[in-house]
Parts: sequence; structure tokens; C-alpha cells
Amino acid sequence: MHGLEHDGEAAPKGPESGTQAAVLALVLARGGSKSIPRKNIRPLAGFPLVAYSIAAAEAARRVTRIVVSTDDEEIAAVARSCGAEVPFLRPEELARDETLDLPVFVHALQWLARTEGYRPEVVVHLRPTSPLCRPEWIDQAVDLLRANPAADAVRSVTPPPHTPYKMWKIDPATGLLSPLLAVAGIPEPYNAPRQLLPECWWQTGHLDAVRPETILGRGSMTGTAILPLRIDPRYAVDIDTPMDWELAEVMIRSGTLEVTFPRASVAVPGLRR
Repeated sequence: MHGLEHDGEAAPKGPESGTQAAVLALVLARGGSKSIPRKNIRPLAGFPLVAYSIAAAEAARRVTRIVVSTDDEEIAAVARSCGAEVPFLRPEELARDETLDLPVFVHALQWLARTEGYRPEVVVHLRPTSPLCRPEWIDQAVDLLRANPAADAVRSVTPPPHTPYKMWKIDPATGLLSPLLAVAGIPEPYNAPRQLLPECWWQTGHLDAVRPETILGRGSMTGTAILPLRIDPRYAVDIDTPMDWELAEVMIRSGTLEVTFPRASVAVPGLRR
């Protein structure tokens, strides 16, 4: 099977790791999940889901520290066994179904600054629900942000399987359809060939590279000057439902993708790929 696997203990990444400017990989993994219970530590192709994000960050050359923000002791233990730090437990009020990413990132960055005096140059947001993240994408995102001082963030995107210009809304009062988007110069874009419609990109969820001042100073996860990191659509899986999980299992086990596997030591017994 294609991919990179950590068979032994990798060199730890921490506040003083390396000589390059600090790049923090922050992984959010709360304990609650309605669609897939205990999703973040459920075995995916033999490894806890959260382990894939940590493995990608470990293999990335630009990342100097990996922190998991969780409210759950069991997830914290799994994350530590995978090589990440869990220096704090997230408050319960920041681990609810309706909690946005922004206050969780603000909490983590403020805690690290206040408690350790740690202030990274770049924060990389890695989502466990997008486990097929390549380490080189993380490095490319950091390099792209560093090379463009006017940019607030870099976000991974890929061409969507369906153009939003052929999508519709239903009026709750009349029950009638109306087009979701309009295109100047094309009266009925929903009836037009796709080739004539504007190019669109879907945010894959794999990663964002963000300047901390965008989060703390502007109260935004991306700001307004956002650069695209184009991702191979074959890797575009976003796990939200049991069907998404099954698809991810098939993709990982197919052997056709370059998967960054977690350390062999964190594999779940009896569930090896």
C-alpha cells in the first residue's frame, strides 16, 4: 500500500523544536459527536481518526509544534500516544455542538501565550475529519503564506463535483424553485453548459494556514485576503456521516493514494489495515 508510516518514535515537536520560526499545528478534537459517536478516536483503517492529522503534522517539515485542543481525557491520552501535546483541556462551553472554531483557537493561542509565552508565527488548522492530508501540502501552505505578507490565510480548495450555478433554493412561502446564483451575461446559468460558467472551488477542509494576528486581532479564522492551495480532488473526503466514513475506509485501503499513516504503535489491535 502506498503511503508513509511512522514505525518508530519520531523526534518530538515542541516550543523549542528546530531553528525555524514557530509553526503551530492545532488539531481540534472534541469528545461529542452525534452523527458518529466518539468519532475522533474511532478506528479508521486501523488507526484512531485523530491520529491521521497528527501524523501529517509530524511529517511536515515546517511544523515545529503539534497541539490538540480537546475537552475529553480519553482523546487527550490518544493524542499524546500519537505524538501530540495536550497542554490543557478545553472548557466545556467551548466543546458544544454549536461552538465555532474561532473561540476555540482564541482560547488555545491565549492559553499558550499566557502560560508559556509561546506565540507562533503561523497556525495551521488541521481537521481530523479530513484524514487524507499530505504533509507537503502543509509545508506549501506555510511557504505560500510566508511569501505573501499581505495575505491573511491560505485555505485548501479543489474543484467541486457539481457547480453551484446549477443549484437551487426553495421559497418557503410559495414552494417554488429559484436559482441559487446568477451570472452576469448568462440569463439562465442553470441551463447553460458547465464550460460557460465561472470556475468554482470547494474548500476541502484539509487545512488552513493562518496568521495568529488574523485570529486574535481581527476576530476571523481566515481574514479577507485568502490564498488558495489547490488539492488533488482524489483526496477530498470530509467525514461527517457514516457513509463518509465508509468512503474514507475504502479510499485508504485501496492502496491508490499516498496516505500518511500514523505511528504503528498507535494502531488498534485487530484492526490493522
